[in-house]
Amino acid sequence: MIVGIDLGTTNSLVAVWDENGPRLVPNALGSVLTPSVVGLDDDGQVLVGEVARERLQTHPHLTAALFKRYMGSDHTISLGGRAFRPEELSALVLKSLKADVERACGEAVTEAVISVPAYFSDAQRKATRIAGELAGLAVDKLINEPTAAALAYGLHTRQESSFLVFDLGGGTFDVSILELFDGVMEVRASAGDNFLGGEDFDDALVQAFVTLKRGEAGFPEATAPVIRQRLRREAQRVRHALGTAGTAVFALRANDQEWTHTFSADDLAACTAGLLERLRLPIERALRDARIRAADLDEILLVGGSTRMPLIRRLATTLFGRFPSTQLNPDEVVACGAAIQAALKARHAALEEVVLTDVCPYSLGVETSMEIGPRIESGHFLPIIERNSVVPVSKVQQLQTLHDNQREVALKIYQGESRMVKDNIFLGDLNVPVPARKAGEVTLDVRFTYDNNGLLEAQVSLPLTGETYKKVIENNPGVLTPEQIAERLEALEALKIHPRDQQANSLLLARLDRLYQEHLGELRQYYGQMAAQLQHVLETQDERQIREVRSQIAARLAELDTTL
Repeated sequence: MIVGIDLGTTNSLVAVWDENGPRLVPNALGSVLTPSVVGLDDDGQVLVGEVARERLQTHPHLTAALFKRYMGSDHTISLGGRAFRPEELSALVLKSLKADVERACGEAVTEAVISVPAYFSDAQRKATRIAGELAGLAVDKLINEPTAAALAYGLHTRQESSFLVFDLGGGTFDVSILELFDGVMEVRASAGDNFLGGEDFDDALVQAFVTLKRGEAGFPEATAPVIRQRLRREAQRVRHALGTAGTAVFALRANDQEWTHTFSADDLAACTAGLLERLRLPIERALRDARIRAADLDEILLVGGSTRMPLIRRLATTLFGRFPSTQLNPDEVVACGAAIQAALKARHAALEEVVLTDVCPYSLGVETSMEIGPRIESGHFLPIIERNSVVPVSKVQQLQTLHDNQREVALKIYQGESRMVKDNIFLGDLNVPVPARKAGEVTLDVRFTYDNNGLLEAQVSLPLTGETYKKVIENNPGVLTPEQIAERLEALEALKIHPRDQQANSLLLARLDRLYQEHLGELRQYYGQMAAQLQHVLETQDERQIREVRSQIAARLAELDTTL
C-alpha cells in the first residue's frame, strides 16, 4: 500500500486514496493532525504527537520539536542522554503515521510519497528519504509541497493556467509559480526561506513580551527551557486568538507571580514587520525568475496553517491585487495532494495521468579564479546549472587552465546563490590531470547533469586528449552513509514505543501536569487534585472506570477553558 505524507515542521498528516478521492487518516486520538514532536516518557518509551507536545513544557529535556529545520545537517538533539539526528526523529513521526494507516485500513504500508518544501536543498531531500527508510517505507518519490497543493486543488484538470502557491507553514516558507499546458504541469520558478514560518511569528511575540516585562521585579530568565516553552506556547495561543479577535492577553505565570500584556492585531503586525518583509523577497525573486507579472497569474493559492493569520491574507491580497483562493483547509491540502500523487504512482484507474515537471531550486557550479587588476583572485562562484532550471537538465561550461605547466585541475563543486564560494555549500570535488602547457592552452568542458532524483553528475572532458572524468555527487555533507543508516535503523528498532491505546490517558495526564505548572493558588490545587484522581483510577486498570473519569475530567477542563 502506498500513502501520501505531509511531513511538517509543526504538524504531520497522512492520507490515502479511495473511491471518493484523497482521505486523511486520523491518529489514535482521533485527529488528522499529528504534532511533529517526539519525546520519551518516564519509562524511556517513545512518545509521538500531542502527548509529546504537552510534555515540551514539563519535560523539555525529554522532548524535541522543530527538528525538520535541521534536516540534512549534522545537528543532533539530546533526549534522556541519547543523541538523535533529525532523520531519526522524523522517522519516529513517520512510523507513527504508518501505524495509524495500518490500523485504520488493515493493510501493510510499504511505500510513501512524502512532501518537502520546494526550496529544500539536495541534502535535505536525501535526509527526508533516509527518514522514510528508517521508518520502514520505500520513498521513490518526493513531491514539492506547492505541487501537491496544486494537485489537491484540481488545477491539473484544467486546460491551461498559471498560478502561484504561497506556502507558509510552521517552519518554512515557499513560493512557487506553476504553469499548466497540454496536460503538463511545469514548475516555472521556486523561491523561499527554510527558516521562516509561524514559529518565527511566535518568537517575535515572545520577544516583544519579554522586552516589555524583563525589567519588572521577579521576571524569570526567558532562556530557561521550561520558561521558554511556556512563553512559546502562550505566544502561539495569542497569535491564533488574534486571528478572530481584535485583542488577546499574553500571560506568563512563574514563581508564584503573573505577568500579563494585551496585544492587538496592530501590535502583532508591528512586531513581525521584519518577517513580513522577508516574505516579499522570495515572491519578487520567483516572479522575476519566471518572467511573469503578478497581474498575469490566473490564481493565487494559500497553503500552510500560518496563512490563516489575517495579516498574511492582507499581505497576499495587497501584493497580488486580488483575493487568494482559500477553499481548502490550508493544513490538509498538501497531504491530500501527496495522496493524489501516490495514487498516480500506483496508476489508480480513477485518475487521469498528469505529467509533472520540476526545477532545481538552487544554482550548481564550481569555484573559479578571476583576474582583478594585476592579481588573480580565487574563490569566485561560476554557476553551471542556474536555479529554477527545469529538471532533468544538462549544461556545459568551458574552463581553461590558470598557470603555466599546470598538471592538475581541482574542480570544487558548490550549491548556492552567493558570488563567493565561501558563502555557498560545498558538495564535493573532482581532481582532473591535465597535460602541461602554457596557461589557457588546455581547455576543459565541464558538464553538470541533474536528474529528477536530485543526483548531480559532474563530467569533465579534455578536447586536447579526448579523456573524460566523471563523479556523481550522492552524499552531501551531513547526510548519512548506507552503513550509518543500517546502524541507526537497528538502534531505532530497539526503542520501545508508548502503547497506542494509552495515548488518551497519557495526553490528559500530561495536560494536567502542564496546567498545574502554569497556574497558581486554588486553581493550581484543583488541577493537582484532578491529576491525582486520574492517576489513581489508572492504577485500577478498570477500563470502564477509566473512561468515565477521563470523560468527567475532560468536561471540567472544557468548562474551565470557557471561563478563564
